Amino acid sequence: MSLLHKQALKQRLGGGLPPMPPSGVGGAKKKGKAFGKQRDYSPVYWDNYFEHKHDVPVGENTFRVYECGSEGPVLLFLHGGGYSALSWAVLCGAVSHLVKCRCAAIDLRGHGDSVSTDDKTLSAEVLSSDVGAVVRELYGEEPPSIILVGHSMGGAIAVHVAVQSLIPSLAGLIVIDVVEGTALEALTSMQGFLKGRPKVFRSLEHAIEWCVRSGQVRNLESARVSMVGQVKRLDTNETASHELEYNHDHPDDNTDNQSGPQPKLLYAPENSNMIKEEDEEDEEGESEDHNLQPANQEQSQSSATPNESQQSSNTSSEQSHGQGQSPTSFKAPEAPGHQYTWRIDLSETERYWRGWFEGLSNKFLSCDVPKMLLLAGVDRLDKDLTIGQMQGKFQMQVLPRCGHAVHEDVPEQVAEALATFLTRYKMASATANFTSVFPGC
Repeated sequence: MSLLHKQALKQRLGGGLPPMPPSGVGGAKKKGKAFGKQRDYSPVYWDNYFEHKHDVPVGENTFRVYECGSEGPVLLFLHGGGYSALSWAVLCGAVSHLVKCRCAAIDLRGHGDSVSTDDKTLSAEVLSSDVGAVVRELYGEEPPSIILVGHSMGGAIAVHVAVQSLIPSLAGLIVIDVVEGTALEALTSMQGFLKGRPKVFRSLEHAIEWCVRSGQVRNLESARVSMVGQVKRLDTNETASHELEYNHDHPDDNTDNQSGPQPKLLYAPENSNMIKEEDEEDEEGESEDHNLQPANQEQSQSSATPNESQQSSNTSSEQSHGQGQSPTSFKAPEAPGHQYTWRIDLSETERYWRGWFEGLSNKFLSCDVPKMLLLAGVDRLDKDLTIGQMQGKFQMQVLPRCGHAVHEDVPEQVAEALATFLTRYKMASATANFTSVFPGC
């Protein structure tokens, strides 16, 4: 465009020209085969973020706990339904860098690498009792100051633990994206949501790719470490995290690993174990989000959610797909590797869902410790919480541009919010990497 044309447009628009978009944004597609860098969906081991793990015995049960940090108060993390302690990995690494604290993330009953005599009894009473028992085993009768941090179902359980005074040294309570009203409303559609997700993944990479492309987790780094805790081997029921641990400890003994290049795959259509072949246009620069409808649309619009996980099935993709497949889909070919399914079938625990959330707002407000509510949107507040927030009964922070898995989508922002909360109430001291800025509400 000539200088004369620019001056004419400037006069017509009454101001300067809008800035040019970055290369590849809002303009024509780049020509050529590759667009940017190919994404890596390989699983990541937990020791990139945590320093050690424990299998804590409680009666006949054993609970997996991941930890990092060596001084300061303990941030005790409780994951949502269908997730695992590994969903906190990136956040724990970030927050322990900002303030002097210890992080401990628990695999709740029926999740991750915890082993119990009854994985299907997920009532609020049982889960909260488990948390109290794990704390006693870890820290004895005189535990350090503990701040409970829970997401979704885990946030509800954190409130139940606090209300029942199961942790005598409880110093704070932080609940992430769970509100009684919207949670109860979303339960009516939860079974349909669970049934609409893939039943089988043909590899861990495929599971991680689905997790990111479906929108369940929007942060690839977090998905690579957290998705491992949500699935298990279809043939042996071995958790993927346990399998990855073996491969990590025995790098020269991976004879069961897949060999040779695998096709690039997308997640299965609804109610099908089939997988779509990626369009060539996507590799030439078309946005993934433009063509893919997030599988957790209902989940991200309400804070209800158990993840939350798909019903397990042993049927093959050929049996579930049947006749009439479209030209753009194909049956997953038989591969020398292993298939994976969900670690827990949450659909079988439906009778406990309402018990997690009923009365949650009043229970939260009644907890006599500093409290914070982190939300993905202000529309999640119900009447009781709105009144309580106006009365200054708790601190609230809204983190936009993220889905229901707030702590996974924007771990750095959540880490800053936690660090600010801890330093504001003088629970922990900041490191040289953090300058506290108090939020406005």
